[in-house]
Amino acid sequence: MEFKIAQIAALLGAEVVGDADGTINTVCKIEEGIPGGLTFLANPKYTHYIYETKATAAIVNKSFQPEKEVPCTLIKVDDSYVAFAKLLDFYNQTKRTKTGVSPHACVAASAKIGQNVYIGEFVSVGENVVIGDNSQIFPHVCLGDDVKVGSNTVLNSGVKVYAECVIGNNCIIHAGAVIGADGFGFAPKDGDFIKVPQIGNVRIEDNVEIGANTCIDRSTMGSTIIHKNVKLDNLIQIAHNVEIGEASAFAAQTGVAGSAKIGSHCIIGGQGAVAGHITIEDNVMVAAQSGVTHSLKGNQIVLGSPAIPLSEEKRLIIYRKKLPELYKRVDAIEKKLSENE
Repeated sequence: MEFKIAQIAALLGAEVVGDADGTINTVCKIEEGIPGGLTFLANPKYTHYIYETKATAAIVNKSFQPEKEVPCTLIKVDDSYVAFAKLLDFYNQTKRTKTGVSPHACVAASAKIGQNVYIGEFVSVGENVVIGDNSQIFPHVCLGDDVKVGSNTVLNSGVKVYAECVIGNNCIIHAGAVIGADGFGFAPKDGDFIKVPQIGNVRIEDNVEIGANTCIDRSTMGSTIIHKNVKLDNLIQIAHNVEIGEASAFAAQTGVAGSAKIGSHCIIGGQGAVAGHITIEDNVMVAAQSGVTHSLKGNQIVLGSPAIPLSEEKRLIIYRKKLPELYKRVDAIEKKLSENE
């Protein structure tokens, strides 16, 4: 598929500096540019590559001012990273998508399948399942009874959605994710454990993306809720009755314990952990490998385990680095005192 640079610029509402008639037939990294390739510059650390890239065109911020001659055409936008993402999404949408139900799929007679839906090989669709228009259900997906999947949603190979769970529109769930397995609920009795039935479900709203092998447990009662525009990385555990607010994003191996409530626009770094039955308010950033053990007010950055405000943890880091020196000083003082005695 080929596009003129002028066409790309029109799509992005961009200004062209250079040859607008150049032809683009692929995308590439700026450091691995090739003729016919389109790249972008967002991170200042990569600026030096733009003076040597072999790409035909590069998307850059309007604020970018070359210090010397640039070998490619520049497509200037307000935010190069967002513009490139928009372009890749457009490219994705222009690719041919599959439709139709494979003869090797097992679809219950009571299921309601929308228009232009793809259901691949060895998919199992349970009783009373509803799948919206233009959704893509790839091979080996299992949808339990009474599951609802919205329109334009993609469930990649091996996704398992347990009974009665709800997935919204324009969602992407990657391979191996499990939606709606039982929450970890057990009542201790006489040195043993009695299983607490998990009779709720998982409700995922629109425009949510869930990474590979991530697990979201069904609630004991009510719903485990993932609000719209949430982005979850691979290998994440979301326990029963958790609620995650709009447009929050969690990196890989994050774990959120039962009944935690997390606000909107929160970010949790890789291997972050959130204790159960606490509340994190809006606009909180939790640094990687931090452990949140208590409720947090909004609009702050926390670090460490237990997680505390960034400024406090920075001071503690400095103090910890000085501990060996402090130990030597205290040891020397004690020796002097002992000699004087």
